[in-house]
Amino acid sequence: MTYIEDITIEAADAQAAEDFYTAAFGPDLPLKFRASEEPTTGFRGFTLDLIAAQPADVDLLFAAAVDGGAEVVKAPVKSFWGYGGVLRTPDGVVMKLVSSSKKDTAPARKAYDEVVLLMGTTDMKASKKFYEEHGLEVAKSYGGKYTEFAAGKGAVKFALYPRKAFAKTAFVDPAGTGSHRIAVGGTGGTFTDPDGFAWEGPAA
Repeated sequence: MTYIEDITIEAADAQAAEDFYTAAFGPDLPLKFRASEEPTTGFRGFTLDLIAAQPADVDLLFAAAVDGGAEVVKAPVKSFWGYGGVLRTPDGVVMKLVSSSKKDTAPARKAYDEVVLLMGTTDMKASKKFYEEHGLEVAKSYGGKYTEFAAGKGAVKFALYPRKAFAKTAFVDPAGTGSHRIAVGGTGGTFTDPDGFAWEGPAA
């Protein structure tokens, strides 16, 4: 079974990017960093999401990110599904900080329970088939609207959305060109998916 072990963030200043994520979210995120000057514009086609236990935890994480230089895309608010907000990191990654809970039930902690990588796709059927052929197991699927894969032993959950609809959930314009500026570190070898996202196996 293929699963995600880590994600490499490519940034013009890799050390500055690492310093930001560590200061805002702690040292345990399954992230790596490397320098890249690959051109990119607009939405990079993915979000990196942190799932927290309660709204107060989301607020602490969000505030720490903004204090570190992140841009507020949408401030945290309650919704029918829970509580959360969207920000853009100094290196350009769109992040959702969310909780399925609408109420606080414990003292606030600057902590998260899950890391989720959501990717936008232009062809859900083709992408779903591609990933199944590369060893990922589908955990949930709602036709062309959403596909979630089993995390297995991985440190990061992974799911696909149609790109345009996905961008709306992140409150960003779906337009974008150039490099995604991430590489997925997984157990399934080295390959590139139909939307140009690169996966790097252990030997890469």
